[in-house]
Amino acid sequence: MDHVLAKVKRLRKKPHRKIISDSRLFDRIQVNVDACVAYDPDHNLDEDAWFKVERFSQQDFCPDIFRLPFDSKDYDDLEKAQFEDIICVISVQYGDFYLQKVSPSLFIHRKTITFGEAAEIEESGHRLVIKDKPDAVYLRQEDTLIFTSLATISSIFKGIDILYKEATDQEVEDFLDKDFIDLSDDYNVDDVSKPNRKRIALAMDTLNRMEADERTQIIDYINSYCDQKLRFDEDNEKFEIRNDEELKYLLYGIEQRFYTTPLSRERRLANSVQSMD
Repeated sequence: MDHVLAKVKRLRKKPHRKIISDSRLFDRIQVNVDACVAYDPDHNLDEDAWFKVERFSQQDFCPDIFRLPFDSKDYDDLEKAQFEDIICVISVQYGDFYLQKVSPSLFIHRKTITFGEAAEIEESGHRLVIKDKPDAVYLRQEDTLIFTSLATISSIFKGIDILYKEATDQEVEDFLDKDFIDLSDDYNVDDVSKPNRKRIALAMDTLNRMEADERTQIIDYINSYCDQKLRFDEDNEKFEIRNDEELKYLLYGIEQRFYTTPLSRERRLANSVQSMD
């Protein structure tokens, strides 16, 4: 049987309450999990594509409702006074969990005209708008959470923003202190933007996986593509970084985002990348 539940704010022990049974909110989402993208904050999803978190039930930010066998009898009914405290609706359907974040803008409190067999005026009441597509789906059999925006679901899954890894001040300082970077124009740790802090976290992981000769090759690669964007001191083998924009190009280079098309030989920057391995 299908069920619709709500997550209610300020309820710590039993935050999930039952709204209605034998009903579902969304059309079925059919997706190939292998084709979904492991979450990357710098990746722009294609239309109808999804990010994924595999082994979701093993993550610290996975709520118990997804870890334990589901039984609707374990959930109390939603009380009328709790209606406006809903922060998320969960449609248990097709054996999976379809989730929608609920924001104040989705509540309707006004007189409406409804069209059925005949048009009728309905007085102001409590209504909640359900969107065409869920914000996230937990695929139980695959133990995988799929979603399109981490920012949207971060209030549903407390702690999931750990996926949105951002380098700490110390990690940023350690990166800017690399022997191939020369800071100038008073550019320092305090000037590094949040997007670049996220890119630094990724770049540090990439550099740590590289052998010494690969690090030399990556510097040559960056200089070959960014000679118009970055100043490179060949004697000292250092890139001069004066601002956040130059740092961004350096970080893109470490992630090997630059490429040349094989036919037109056009030099390009990949806005998003996805491994095909």
